[in-house]
Amino acid sequence: MNVAILNTNRLWAYLQLTRPANIITAWADVLAGIAVAGFAVLANPVPVVWLLLATTGLYGGGVVFNDVFDAELDAKERPERPIPSGRATFRGATVLGSVLLSLGVFAAAQVSVWSMAIAFCIAAAALLYDAYGKHHPFFGPLNMGICRGANLLLGVSILPSMLGESWYLALIPITYIAAITAISRGEVHGGERSTGIIALVLMGAVITGLLGLSWLNKSYLIAVLPFVILLSGRVLLPFMQAVRQPSAENIRTAVRSGVLSLIVLDATLSCSFAGLSYGIIVLILLPLSMTLARLFAVT
Repeated sequence: MNVAILNTNRLWAYLQLTRPANIITAWADVLAGIAVAGFAVLANPVPVVWLLLATTGLYGGGVVFNDVFDAELDAKERPERPIPSGRATFRGATVLGSVLLSLGVFAAAQVSVWSMAIAFCIAAAALLYDAYGKHHPFFGPLNMGICRGANLLLGVSILPSMLGESWYLALIPITYIAAITAISRGEVHGGERSTGIIALVLMGAVITGLLGLSWLNKSYLIAVLPFVILLSGRVLLPFMQAVRQPSAENIRTAVRSGVLSLIVLDATLSCSFAGLSYGIIVLILLPLSMTLARLFAVT
């Protein structure tokens, strides 16, 4: 019985390393990219499944390696995490992360050469962030933002011909994630008000960009507005609180809300290109991600 419990705890620890709640937000990125491409999902769902599997592997592998590279630091600052607590081994986590990243690239290759190339770039960018980027005050947020922007383009790559027309949309998640990554630097010991202000300005730029995008696609303007309002309420309020009082607790709340609200961002983009119904389908992922966030750490 003790062995069975130990094995169960070990499996749970490795599952914790992948941060399942965050993986759901990566699904939303891909679905938004597919909406941007104008792909008929119901007519041919197979490449959609491959891309969802790809982003699962890429995101899961990326966050596993985040804990691998941070194992020594976490032993001091977050000893409760799977690796420093001993519930997961350093070697086991390294193998898991490698398998997941390989799976991500392999799955993307089943869709198109462009999908495979983008997946490979995401994997490389994730490892670069985990090893070096996160420690740089400017390059770190940009590096993580590029991972998310490329994830959106992974969805667009379901129709490679649309990449040339839609590449600029990656700037929206790049800016959004840069804001979250910037403010997250204070989630352990607290942050600086100036960093919070920069993050808040970046988040305001994202909201403005979404409104501008919906204005360009006037056929969906009215449908998009509720999504923009929901996103603004979910991210701007906790970000402003973190600016007023940059405590570790307030910053973690802002980061958690920002990460989960990626689904709302993607739902807004989806609605802008594919209409209200598609946007609602993507938004349905939010309660699923929030439920998983009660079981697994988001940051």
